Amino acid sequence: HIYIIYLELYLIHYFAISNLFWYNINEENNMNKLMIKLIKLYQNSTTESQKRCKYYPSCSNYALEAYQKFNFFKASFLTIYRIIRCNPFSKGGYDPVPLTKKEKRELKNSLK
Repeated sequence: HIYIIYLELYLIHYFAISNLFWYNINEENNMNKLMIKLIKLYQNSTTESQKRCKYYPSCSNYALEAYQKFNFFKASFLTIYRIIRCNPFSKGGYDPVPLTKKEKRELKNSLK
C-alpha cells in the first residue's frame, strides 16, 4: 500500500504541479492510464498469500475502479483516503467507489 501512495505523490508532483499551466485533458487521461497499468502490475506481482484486505473491494481494486471512473486528482484523493482508512483498527466491510455525477443522475431518473 505504501508504495502506491509514494508513487501517486511523485506522479502528482511531477506531472501536475510542474505542468500546471500547460495542463490539458490528454495528460490527465495519460496519467490515469499510467496509474491503471501500475496498479495492474502491482496486482499481478502480489502472491495469493499476501492478499488480505479488510475491505471489499480490495484497496487495489478500489483504486483501479476510481482511476477508471474519475479524473486523476479525484481518483488519487479517493485512493489515498481509502489506503489511510485500511488499518488494523478499522472494521472493514463493503466500501464501494462513489458514483459519478452521471451515474447519480441516471439512478435518480430511473427511480422516477
